[in-house]
Amino acid sequence: MTNQETTTAQGNRPLRLGDLAPNFTARTTLGQKSLADYRGKWLVLFSHPADFTPVCTTEFVAIARAADRFAALDCALLGLSIDSLYAHIAWVRAIEEAYGVTVPFPIVEDPSMAVARAYGMIDEHAQDSSTIRSSYFIDPEGVVRAITSYPFNVGRSVEEMLRIVAALQVAERDGVLTPEGWLPGEPTLRPPGTDLASIPAGPDWFCSRAGTS
Repeated sequence: MTNQETTTAQGNRPLRLGDLAPNFTARTTLGQKSLADYRGKWLVLFSHPADFTPVCTTEFVAIARAADRFAALDCALLGLSIDSLYAHIAWVRAIEEAYGVTVPFPIVEDPSMAVARAYGMIDEHAQDSSTIRSSYFIDPEGVVRAITSYPFNVGRSVEEMLRIVAALQVAERDGVLTPEGWLPGEPTLRPPGTDLASIPAGPDWFCSRAGTS
């Protein structure tokens, strides 16, 4: 297909945690990009229903303002919608003019919905993208480690996106678990033991703290 290629090993089934993220090459607001360009670092690939819409605009303003915080986690950002490249460019310029915010990350055009369908963002027979508001948290090896999906009328939380990236990184690096609402610097949890000798003493042996990360 012109200016855009997608590959997937999942066939027609929905993308699942642990799957290799489908590769694609497409035009973006910052030149042609491939998912493979992001190997070696964390990536949040996030989609939105349409440019010039209220909820999407608030999300992009907030994500752009938090771009340095994602960069501090060595995590890249990549937006996507079915709008054309020129609609993306016009919207980015309108955001800068209206809010004084520069969108520093690329936005992928997906007019054929090929990427959206490869990732299971929309049904393969859907005629529009009205339900797309998904985020894919992809590790340096290209593996999908978390997925969030929201309806078109509810915006995402940028703080939660940052928290998910940080939690995934700490769990991977330290071999620990992160409890409900965990934030960087707070105590983590030890993975449960597999035999009596490895289980700590005390009434909370099944939910014991592992220290701060």
